[in-house]
Amino acid sequence: MKNRIVYKLIAYFAAALLIFAIVISGIFFSLFRSHTIELHKEELRQRAVKIAETLSSLGSNGAGMGMGMGRGMGYGAYVRFLSDIAMSDVWIVDENLDILKGGMMRPDVNTTDELPADAGRIVAEVFDGNTEFSESFSSVLQTPTLTVGTPIKGQDGAVIGAVLLHAPVQGIDLAISKGFTLLIISMGIALLIAILLSIGFSITFTRPLKQMNTAALRLASGDYTVKTDIRQRDEIGMLAGNLDILSERLNQSARESERMEQMRRDFVANVSHELKTPITVIRGSLEALRDGVVVDEGQVREYYEQMLSESKNLQRLVGDLLDLSRLQNMDFHLEMGKISLCDVVSDAVRGAKSLAQQKGVALVLQNNAEGCTVWGDYGRLRQMILIIVDNAIKFSPPNGEVDITLSENEDITLSIRDEGKGIPQKDLPYIFDRFYKTKSPENETGTGLGLPIAKEIANRHDAALAAYSEEGRGSEFVLTIRPYAR
Repeated sequence: MKNRIVYKLIAYFAAALLIFAIVISGIFFSLFRSHTIELHKEELRQRAVKIAETLSSLGSNGAGMGMGMGRGMGYGAYVRFLSDIAMSDVWIVDENLDILKGGMMRPDVNTTDELPADAGRIVAEVFDGNTEFSESFSSVLQTPTLTVGTPIKGQDGAVIGAVLLHAPVQGIDLAISKGFTLLIISMGIALLIAILLSIGFSITFTRPLKQMNTAALRLASGDYTVKTDIRQRDEIGMLAGNLDILSERLNQSARESERMEQMRRDFVANVSHELKTPITVIRGSLEALRDGVVVDEGQVREYYEQMLSESKNLQRLVGDLLDLSRLQNMDFHLEMGKISLCDVVSDAVRGAKSLAQQKGVALVLQNNAEGCTVWGDYGRLRQMILIIVDNAIKFSPPNGEVDITLSENEDITLSIRDEGKGIPQKDLPYIFDRFYKTKSPENETGTGLGLPIAKEIANRHDAALAAYSEEGRGSEFVLTIRPYAR
């Protein structure tokens, strides 16, 4: 069962070769026999013509033939002599089918009673000046015979007799039989060699199929690192290459699935941690107030302030989670329209000025773009810019500066650069992951959802958001977006 393709291929090859051998043998036998008989006929014709020409000369010079041909003993002796040297039977027949003398096979035949019915037609054709062939004399000569009849012409060109030259066809059939036997032997040897070669070709053909089958089984079992290692420039090679591509993509998908599962676990753990802290604080404060543990008016007020602050943090966390969930849902539609990115940036900068003033950070806006029209959601783009500007302010030193630059080439580029400590290189690849936060004092109150939200907003606008940083020299966030097609 494991090698059924090999067996099928061998059977197909053998059947095709056998049919080929049978067809070739039949065609060869037919053509070879026909060709051999034609050659023999031509040889008999030439011999009969030579005999007829010689007899014509004897008839012209001997003047003793009598009744058009003569029946002298010298003439008959010549005929018998021809039969001896030609190893064939030679008959001389007149127009009335009377045989002058027979040759070595039936020398006593001299009446028309023993001649075949076809003899009259042949002799008539000969006396019309034609050369004719027949196999009907086999019954008279008691052996399969090929007969050729050719005219004997007198001095005036008239036909005075017919030469019937008989030759047995046993030799022809024997030659054909031997030739056919040699052909069968040769084709048998060729068929055997072809079958051996077909076995080798079949095994060579099915070997890569077995490799692909093994690879497919390992893929089905979950091993996505398997490769067929087949390099052929044919359909099997293409199939093996596609199987390797499938393996690679399944492997990538598995790694991505593992990463997403890890992110999901981290997400649940982070959400649980982020929710646990404010809930614990609020619950503890409420229990203290309910049990009368805290009765001092100043302390009570402080507890209320703490609960309000934690409630705000909790509300912000829930809001960020909802925003991130909506943005990642492609069914959630943004309010897209033709807007001015310059206006969005100016609006976001005005909204962030109060926070910047509290820390003494200067926001420097520089607009080098000739046109700022884009297709987008005004509110979401403003939210994205505010997230990045707020981060820049948070990580900037007191009395520092945040440079906000708009420029336009083929695309519109927004650059937001701060003068903070920068992002460590080990953290830079992960800053857009959910709940990922750098370990710095400035980032203790962050939820780790701001930059992932900004990244999702950029993605929903088919824009690119990238971060560049060098420790000790600040960070730069660059947004690249296509202008509105005018």
